[in-house]
Amino acid sequence: MDYTLKIKLIHEDAKMPYRANEGDAGLDLFSTEEKIIKPGESALIGTGIQIELPKGTEAQIRPRSGLALKHSITILNTPGTIDEGYRGEIKVILINHGKEDFIVEKQMRIAQMVIAPVLKVKLERTEVLSSSVRDQGGFGSSGK
Repeated sequence: MDYTLKIKLIHEDAKMPYRANEGDAGLDLFSTEEKIIKPGESALIGTGIQIELPKGTEAQIRPRSGLALKHSITILNTPGTIDEGYRGEIKVILINHGKEDFIVEKQMRIAQMVIAPVLKVKLERTEVLSSSVRDQGGFGSSGK
């Protein structure tokens, strides 16, 4: 199976995504714009790239741990999902959970993109589900 990710640079400041280290799951994504994000606010940041995903995959846009730890910057809808058929510019919704303004700079690493397989499941309506050890326990049901 061909797992080629086609990438089109559509902005003069766009950079190709890349893995910082060989074994990394995520490809770093870069900003093509400068923007100030005030505490408690969010902003849509362009990356200047469009992609064509391999068949049967999605791209997940995830936060960078360094930005989260050092500046309380994360992605608002994490992970953001890029569907196989989407061909528009990849943009990232950053939110500032910190107490100070955060300056997004051009060509700053703002997120990471992970390519993952997507299962195509058959939907079946039913009136009965099998039971499990957990059953309906959720939100804190493990007691820890």
